[in-house]
Amino acid sequence: MGGSVRTQTLTALLCLGLCRGPWDQVQAGYLPKPSIRADPSPNVTSGTRVTIWCQASLQADVYYLYKEGVSEPTSIEISQDSSNKASFSLGFMSPHNAGRYQCQYHSRNGWSQRSDLLPLVVTGVYSPPSLSAIPGPVVASGGNVSLSCSSQHPWQTFHLLKEGGADAPRPLELKFPREKRQALFPVGPVSISHGGTYRCYVSPASYPYVWSLPSDPLHLQVTGLYRKPSLSAQPGPSVSWGENVTLQCRSEIWLDTFYLSKEGSPAPPQHIRLQDTTAPYQVNFNMSPVTSDHEGTYRCYASSSTSPYLLSHPSDPLELLVSGGSEDAPVTPWRGPNRYLYVLIGAAGAFVLLLCLLVVLLVRRQCQGKGRKPAAAATIPAPEDEGLRGSSGPAATAAQDENLYAVMKDTQAEEDRQLASQAVVSENSQDGTYAQINSLVSEDPQDVTYAQLNCLTLRRVTSGPASSQAEPPAEPSVYASLAIR
Repeated sequence: MGGSVRTQTLTALLCLGLCRGPWDQVQAGYLPKPSIRADPSPNVTSGTRVTIWCQASLQADVYYLYKEGVSEPTSIEISQDSSNKASFSLGFMSPHNAGRYQCQYHSRNGWSQRSDLLPLVVTGVYSPPSLSAIPGPVVASGGNVSLSCSSQHPWQTFHLLKEGGADAPRPLELKFPREKRQALFPVGPVSISHGGTYRCYVSPASYPYVWSLPSDPLHLQVTGLYRKPSLSAQPGPSVSWGENVTLQCRSEIWLDTFYLSKEGSPAPPQHIRLQDTTAPYQVNFNMSPVTSDHEGTYRCYASSSTSPYLLSHPSDPLELLVSGGSEDAPVTPWRGPNRYLYVLIGAAGAFVLLLCLLVVLLVRRQCQGKGRKPAAAATIPAPEDEGLRGSSGPAATAAQDENLYAVMKDTQAEEDRQLASQAVVSENSQDGTYAQINSLVSEDPQDVTYAQLNCLTLRRVTSGPASSQAEPPAEPSVYASLAIR
């Protein structure tokens, strides 16, 4: 019986909440608005379980959860013991759950106002950007610094968050009409409240609550809270390349954490925590072996481990100088080939070209010697004495019997050839006598040398009158000796 009455009461309350008309909504707002929060955080990695809590200042019977853009409640919780808070489980976080939420409650005294909007962000959907500080992560109190959020891909919305629990400031957001790869968040004048750990995110304009993975943390430290320490170098500020040096930071008051920063370096400062609580309060930063990268201006700071983002005034600057001979020259950044390298490359190129030219000439000479079939023709001139044509007698006979010499020029000087020649001379009473000599000389059976002997108007005239009874005279012979030079 009691259970039936309780069920009817809950049904009536539920109907009261769902069946309210526009006029009832106008009359709502008599009760204080509740508070709303997300557990474990309003920025949740995709796949993490999320619970939204709605807490009223008074006891309530029914709690409602609304999502921006949806007119009906997304969830309703009925309080079993008229508690002043209720939880709404959203399950595993996904881009579908991302958005802004509000809650509202109802009691026997009426309806409350809706809570403030709670942005629920899902992170880890896109690749992370990078975060850096300009000019550096260590900033003097009252100074200015810019936090640069950069991404490999262009985005329209950049978000900057400071870690630090519930008291952390609201996220900073920069929106652009066009997609960009970088956004600058100006911070300043810097105060002690700005010290802390920062991360940045990116998101598309169409899904403002679906964010990327977070950037690596950036620790922003504010100086000027404590008395400055002293900084010294052992054995001294001028060292040779490859040697060891120790930078000692010492404080007059008890501070257990010391930082060493290099001027102009974007890297975070080195830090050492002091284990001994007795004086002297000092630590040693060892650098070994020293290279040109260690050269520069250094300062040290001191702080308490309970407030790691609040540092002392900086120490006086210490300039570290690194020297060394040519044999101990430090490794310098690559600046391209120097003059000596150009000379070496040019000499090597000239040598290669000369070698190629010699090879081409040698191959060409061998090809000419083997591929060409030499041929030469030698013409042996004879005396152009027209008187020999019609003269007779011993003088003519002697002229006809004299030896004719021809010189043949061999076109291949590198090969010695011996030519054996035999000339056959035939008599022609009108035009003279011509002899064709074919000489075959070569150790190679394929190489043949031809020589042509031209004897101009050679004729033999008998010394006596011809007689029909006499024996015919013997055929005249003309010999030619070929000399090879």
